[in-house]
Amino acid sequence: MADQDQQKEPAIEQETPQAEGFSSTFWFLNGIEAFERLSYFCLRVMAPIYIMQVGANSGGLHLTAEHKGTIYLWWFLFQSLLPIVTGGIADRYGYKKILTFAITMNTVGYLVMAFVHTYLGFFGGVILLATGTAFFKPSLQGSLAHTMGDKKSSMGWGIFYWVVNVGSLVSHFIAAPIMATGGGDKTEAAWERLFVACAIFSAMNFLLLFTFKDVPSGARKDESPFQVLWRTLVNVFDPRLITWLLIMSCFWLMMYQLWDLQPNFIEDWVDSSSIAGMIPEGMAQSMSLVEKGDYGQARVPQQVLISLNATMIVLFVVLVSWLVRKMRTLSAMFFGMVMASAGVLLAGWTGNGWFLLLGIVFFSLGEMLTGPKKQEYLGLIAPPGKKAMYLGYVNIPVGIGGAFGSWLAGKVYGTYGEKATLALKYLMEKTSYGAERAWDGSVDTLVAAAGIERTDAFEFLMNHLQIGGKEATQLLWDTYQPNLHVWIPFAAIGVVAAIALAIFGQMAKRWKDMNA
Repeated sequence: MADQDQQKEPAIEQETPQAEGFSSTFWFLNGIEAFERLSYFCLRVMAPIYIMQVGANSGGLHLTAEHKGTIYLWWFLFQSLLPIVTGGIADRYGYKKILTFAITMNTVGYLVMAFVHTYLGFFGGVILLATGTAFFKPSLQGSLAHTMGDKKSSMGWGIFYWVVNVGSLVSHFIAAPIMATGGGDKTEAAWERLFVACAIFSAMNFLLLFTFKDVPSGARKDESPFQVLWRTLVNVFDPRLITWLLIMSCFWLMMYQLWDLQPNFIEDWVDSSSIAGMIPEGMAQSMSLVEKGDYGQARVPQQVLISLNATMIVLFVVLVSWLVRKMRTLSAMFFGMVMASAGVLLAGWTGNGWFLLLGIVFFSLGEMLTGPKKQEYLGLIAPPGKKAMYLGYVNIPVGIGGAFGSWLAGKVYGTYGEKATLALKYLMEKTSYGAERAWDGSVDTLVAAAGIERTDAFEFLMNHLQIGGKEATQLLWDTYQPNLHVWIPFAAIGVVAAIALAIFGQMAKRWKDMNA
């Protein structure tokens, strides 16, 4: 069958008509990706706030950082590890059929989140969405891989990565207008509107599915699902592949903190009032670029600040992909990992909004070197008829790193970073209020010992000390230094992963030379 697969491959490459261009199918597939990312990131940029933020106007579920870590852990595991299997299923049963199933699952997941406002409701919606995305990614990326040859893979994946970030960028700016209530509060109805909008954006892809013919995978069509599963699991046991996946897991553990933990950090600690003051009033109102913080101070919404990441990639990822097209894949990834780690550390080093933006610039440059290259690497080494399967493997480090990173972030931020928790700790450790109460020092018993809910903690501290919100925030920052406890460990993990990748690259080169 291997010979048959190799004979089919040239016919598939004809999907791209000329060496200098891409087929119409390539562009329609990118359109589907744009709508899927638009719906996904409308949720993702706001999910950290919905799950755990306890500010006066945050609304949402008001769960703990550990609850959020648990939700994200399972989100990552389902979304990023299922493609180990779903990639082979897409090769076997056809990309278009699997895309239809995936879009259905995603749309239903958003609707469950919209109308069941509980921990279990949101968790169930996340699992449906994660499962749908696990089928969506390898199906779409496998289709794309077959529409471009090896010579155009670097540019093709750069364009794809650009499209992903167009969807992300737009989502950052439309989430606030969708949720707008007039008073700035994120009410239950506002959250419902956001999730319904995500479902509508997702459903738009049903129309795009009719615009092109299915792309043949070149894989065998006579295998049962169990044979597909077995073949998929057997193929992953390549020592070189496993080593690369473990290294990249550490890197993605660090990477996702900008998108999943930084929103809560910004809400708690970052002062963006000087940035808000530079935005013209008309633009600020019409585009919802400025909002009132919990205590009346003007600020830029966290999702708008983080949108600089997507903006940088939209503007420069194709150029960067072209500039590094002749650079060794693993070399480009090494420099990108170091730069992204530095960016994460810088973004969280102070409470100054401008330093946050500078850190995001460094992070984005690192991401542009790393993101497209990881797909290029696996797309190029994939055997004929197994492109979707190998591109499914690219999600393994995202799943492992993201899942463990979410669990770790829940522990670290819940103990050393969340402002509400630190307000309770300050009350119990530094004031007369705590001197009158017994506390064993555990965060798990803090609320019970203080007799104050997390939702009321910061305001209680302000009233007890008779100081304003800005002064109370600075007091907690100086006392507990959340920047050191939260961001140094994650940045260090990213740097260690970069060093490990450099060593791996040298060993792989020597092994190749020895066997030449």
